[in-house]
Amino acid sequence: MPPQLIDTHVHINFPDYRSDLGQVAERWRAAGVVQLVHSCVEPQEFPDLQRLADQFPQEVYLSVGLHPLHCENAIPVNQLTEQLYTCARDPRVVALGETGLDFFKATNQEQQIELFQAHIAVAQALDLPLIIHCREAADTALEVLAAAGRIRAVMHCWTGTPEETQRFVDLGYAVSFSGVVTFKKAELIQQSLQLVPLNQLLIETDCPYLAPVPMRGKRNEPAFVAHTAQKVADLRGLELADLAQLTTHNARQFFRLP
Repeated sequence: MPPQLIDTHVHINFPDYRSDLGQVAERWRAAGVVQLVHSCVEPQEFPDLQRLADQFPQEVYLSVGLHPLHCENAIPVNQLTEQLYTCARDPRVVALGETGLDFFKATNQEQQIELFQAHIAVAQALDLPLIIHCREAADTALEVLAAAGRIRAVMHCWTGTPEETQRFVDLGYAVSFSGVVTFKKAELIQQSLQLVPLNQLLIETDCPYLAPVPMRGKRNEPAFVAHTAQKVADLRGLELADLAQLTTHNARQFFRLP
């Protein structure tokens, strides 16, 4: 039997899986993936996520949030806040997000910050962790998070510099690595991986994006997290079974999964 793994960031509600989700599920089980955290890019898709949790009970757990790249179409912040509270009443919700900041070519930085702050406030009120997307915005994200006070958070699909990584690690945040860490030109990301304490380390696919080597160029899916796990284990000098055990434990502790 393969070691048990948890994919901490998926988007299997996307049209990419419309024709073969049953087979995708069979493959993730065969690869040892026992649980998935399904991220949310906008609250309007949350009913689809609930249907997936119904379809895969004890396997699929949910987050709710508004991705920073969807902020331009956001409803007023007070309405979004109420929507987050409403969706989070579902007992399968284990996180807020994905939220955060994406300043790559962004012209709406202030709006992104305001909506990020709204997610932080709801997460603190409900004692839920944040799934944070952060691109070209580490300094501002750190300022916003520092001003907010204590929060559980994971830097998802992390591609930041070693210096940025150390700053988030020092705050106690989890750091999750996707298939990008397997890429040929991922030297800086691999250096960042070495800085993350083992008790703060998570793995993910961010599927359908960013399939790891040797699946690069294909549609990503949860089963492929096993390839990322193997690469992370190799880079950290661990056996795959040990890496799987510690990241699975970390995910269950961080998201409070059963």
